[in-house]
Amino acid sequence: MALTRTDLTRERVTVPPPVAAAEAPPFQIVPLRALPVVAAVLVLLVIAIAGNWLWAIDFFHVAGGALWTAIDLFLGFVIGPIMAKMSVPARVEFSKRLMPKMVVLMPTLVVCTLAAGWQLARHLGNLSTAYPTHGWLVASMIVVAVMAVVAIGLLEPANLAVLFEFRKPQPNGELIGRLMRRFIYAAGVTGAMQVATLVIMSRLASG
Repeated sequence: MALTRTDLTRERVTVPPPVAAAEAPPFQIVPLRALPVVAAVLVLLVIAIAGNWLWAIDFFHVAGGALWTAIDLFLGFVIGPIMAKMSVPARVEFSKRLMPKMVVLMPTLVVCTLAAGWQLARHLGNLSTAYPTHGWLVASMIVVAVMAVVAIGLLEPANLAVLFEFRKPQPNGELIGRLMRRFIYAAGVTGAMQVATLVIMSRLASG
């Protein structure tokens, strides 16, 4: 039996319109969820210094310095070579997840390490020129000061520049690549300097 045009219309299957892809979540330059943690750490640091709690000051210096050293070495000698061999889209996606965390992590570690280290040296009398290893302490301060300048004056601006470029409708891939190379190379330099700091600190600890 032949089908009429009406029958064909009834048999026609309506195809649902394609579902629009879910929009990507808004990109945050500063991870807001991390700010309360950073604030709590800095408040505890201030309390430890104001209360002259030597054990707490020692903890902030050792923990902050260890994390700072480990992150610099990991970024410079592990993450850097891996990112250099990644495709551009993969590198961009990885950077979007890594760089916002570094915005809040590195300044916090630098502040904790330097503030607690200075207070610890003051409490132990290491700042006196009569201290037997005063020269090693001065060398340590110079190395750490250079690392702090690199971290705050070079790494952080490059980090923020990459994140702001990601926020643009059409990010400049070439600029992002240059900034990322600067970030990784600077992290590698500070990582090498961290090794020198470990040698100096070992010398100071041995007396």
